[in-house]
Amino acid sequence: MLEIKKILFPLDLTENSSKILPYVLSISEKYNSLVYLLHVVQDLNRWGKLYVPHPSMDNLQKEANEAARNAMDTVCENQLQSCPNFQKIVVSGDAADEILKVIESEDIDLLIMGTHGRKGLEHVIFGSVAEKVVKKSPVPVLSINPYKLK
Repeated sequence: MLEIKKILFPLDLTENSSKILPYVLSISEKYNSLVYLLHVVQDLNRWGKLYVPHPSMDNLQKEANEAARNAMDTVCENQLQSCPNFQKIVVSGDAADEILKVIESEDIDLLIMGTHGRKGLEHVIFGSVAEKVVKKSPVPVLSINPYKLK
């Protein structure tokens, strides 16, 4: 029988993530899986060392990470009462690279992610995280289009 002990759900902390979360919870309940909630904060240092008088880039990065942790706590408090088995991870870096790292480091069995995140010019500049991850993932990926959900 197929065992799915660990599920990774990368979320961008938008309404789209909230639409997908019930599917993650349903699958995790069916298989009694541990759910890893991952949010990747863009690494501000990738833009180079810019002169920012107040606050510094390092402080901005710390504040962005802390804000992401707080937002993740809110998601957990408001939407995860039915999922007692979850871990929260907040990291900085390239979203696709960090997702792939967590798959390896946590020995993930299934990745569930949205097909849509950034739009417009941001998508053109940064590319599709989902596309990159699907191509390189060593585990099955369930991709969900949040705009097609009822």
